[in-house]
Amino acid sequence: MAVVTMKSLLESGVHFGHQVKRWDPRMKKFIFTERNGIHIIDLQKTIVAIKDSYDIVRKIASSGKSILFVGTKKQAQQAIQKEAERCGMYYVNNRWLGGMLTNFATIKKSLQRLKKVEKMVGDPDLKLTKKEVAALEKEKEKLEKNLGGIKEMKELPGAIFIIDTHKEQLAVAEARRMGIPIIAVVDTNCNPEGIDFPIPGNDDAIRAISLFTSIIANAVIEADNDTGLKVIESLNEDEDGVQTDAVVKSDDEEIVDYEHYQQTEQKEEDIAAEEDHDSLIDEDKIYNK
Repeated sequence: MAVVTMKSLLESGVHFGHQVKRWDPRMKKFIFTERNGIHIIDLQKTIVAIKDSYDIVRKIASSGKSILFVGTKKQAQQAIQKEAERCGMYYVNNRWLGGMLTNFATIKKSLQRLKKVEKMVGDPDLKLTKKEVAALEKEKEKLEKNLGGIKEMKELPGAIFIIDTHKEQLAVAEARRMGIPIIAVVDTNCNPEGIDFPIPGNDDAIRAISLFTSIIANAVIEADNDTGLKVIESLNEDEDGVQTDAVVKSDDEEIVDYEHYQQTEQKEEDIAAEEDHDSLIDEDKIYNK
């Protein structure tokens, strides 16, 4: 079966871009036309990009490497966590801490601290005071919020999947520096250059984000199934193949007309927010050992 259908892309509003005045000229090749001041993305190119991304994710997952899902904007947080957990991969959905890839040795110390704190909180033999327990609980909550999705990640991922490269510029920069393949959804206000596998599409609508994320998760699951089937075949046992397809729920609401479509988020606010925390993080200042 097809990885995704044109109908599901249309129903999810993948073709809606940003306002014309906010476009990045480097996205011109992915834009089909303009309607009422909003750019419309060429879904034919989106389908080709999805197929290429699907294949590379399957290949990487089949080789035994992990895929890191990244999406810290409100619309993406739930979908990123849900789909990453569904396919057994790692994710970052709250905040990208500077150095997560380029300074992974320091991040691993924080991950070790998180596991240690979890054991301390759940160990009745330590006989901690209420104040000490409260302090540990607070530290655990802070660490879990930022690092819970990569708690079991022991090495750099084989690839990174990003929702909104405009917001996740630090993640893109670190992945490029470390030579990690980048698969990313790029809207009409994003820069597709430097992205190994750009997927042109709406990165603001929750339904569009969920669709893209589920497709990548399906690719990981299918890669795992293929590996399992090969093992079974080597034992001369018959097993039905597993088919994957990105499906949109039938009870979803209909997409509004172009005339009434409005963006769900102002990217200028993202930029202002990112200025506060998109710098390299001093781990010693964030986490008290």
